[in-house]
Amino acid sequence: MKTSCPAPAVAATAFPPTFVLRWTFIILVLASWAAASVLRAEPWTLDRALATALKNSPDSRMARERVAGAQAMTEQARAAWFPQLSLQGRYTATNSPMMAFGSILNQRAFNFALDFNHPGRIDDLNATGTVAYNLYSGGRASGGLAAAKAGARAAGQDLLAAQQQLGAEAIKAWFNIRKAREALAAVDAGVRAYTAGVAVARARFEAGQMLKADLLSLEVQLAQTEENLAAARHGAALAERAFRFVLGLDASGEAVELAEDDPALARLVMPDTADFSQRPELVGLRERVRAAEAMVRAARGGHLPTVNAFASYQYDQGWELNRHADSWLAGVSVDLNVFDGGTTTGKTRQAAAELAQVKEMLRKATLGIGLEVEQARLAHVEAVERLAVTARAIEQAGESAALSRARFEKGALLTADLIGVESRLIEARMRRAVAAADERIALTELRRALGLEPLPPS
Repeated sequence: MKTSCPAPAVAATAFPPTFVLRWTFIILVLASWAAASVLRAEPWTLDRALATALKNSPDSRMARERVAGAQAMTEQARAAWFPQLSLQGRYTATNSPMMAFGSILNQRAFNFALDFNHPGRIDDLNATGTVAYNLYSGGRASGGLAAAKAGARAAGQDLLAAQQQLGAEAIKAWFNIRKAREALAAVDAGVRAYTAGVAVARARFEAGQMLKADLLSLEVQLAQTEENLAAARHGAALAERAFRFVLGLDASGEAVELAEDDPALARLVMPDTADFSQRPELVGLRERVRAAEAMVRAARGGHLPTVNAFASYQYDQGWELNRHADSWLAGVSVDLNVFDGGTTTGKTRQAAAELAQVKEMLRKATLGIGLEVEQARLAHVEAVERLAVTARAIEQAGESAALSRARFEKGALLTADLIGVESRLIEARMRRAVAAADERIALTELRRALGLEPLPPS
């Protein structure tokens, strides 16, 4: 008889409920933190702002479509240098003597027994292929092609100008957010300073060391500064909206987070040239002058002959006579417009007038851009000087405010003097924020005025 041994029991480890809850909570916290990290908005650097603006802005897209249209016009003008091939087919049935006789001849079905006055019902299926090639057009084809190519190059310069303008606007919008937020921080610091001053004044008033009027003056100034703080918040929100508008983004998107230390700021440097001759607007106008000159040549070509070579092949099939045949034709044609009532002369004068107009547009643009460059240069010089002055002013105002607060706490300074000192500190901080952003904006405008990229590539 075989005895059976009991199976060994497997020991089960039971975790305490508190241990399970603790680790579940930790996992949930880590998962939430990871999700927040993934969903956190990517900070806006200058490079990212420029790339987004060039991709999404309607201005950039419209300029690209204009380039595509100009290139399509070049393809149309280039078609004059290729042979033209056409195919034609038709089926006719008639009892008209003249038309019937032509169909009979094409089908090689003529005989002398035919009654020319009453040929009867004659049908014909005709298929024709024709090849034509222009040998000489008096310069009209070459002029049209040259004008189209110059127009395409001008459209490319327009795209470059639009991209430079858009890049400058994106950079200015980026710095405007910085300026608005730094101004907001300056006013907020003023609110905190006045709040601390009111607390000190209230304690002194309750201790009988200050008049009620002085306490009320500080409280009124605090209320006015809080009102300015609300206006600064509104300005910062509008700056964000403007930034998203320039970039072609939805205005109701997430908050704009600017990169703290953007390495692209180091690339925004003073240009080492004052030459603006390669500005895209001027280059584009020079291309338009070339296009207008080509159109003058094309218009004058109307006085010259046109020479074309052609060849055709046709096949005819008739079922009434049950005959079919083919034939061909080749030759050269010369067309000369001897008199057109002055149409060609009028077109030539019109093209010459348009050429003179474009030349004057180029001269006006050159003068205007020269003035724009000088204005941008002087604006940058002024911004640099303001930046240096405000740097000293904020240092002095900060030191004066610290001393005045200490004296006020000891009762050695009047309330009106403290209000004046704090107001000057707030104003100095705001001027510093505005000057710092304006210097970068003025430098961006100077680079754009010179026809340079607003932000040099890395």
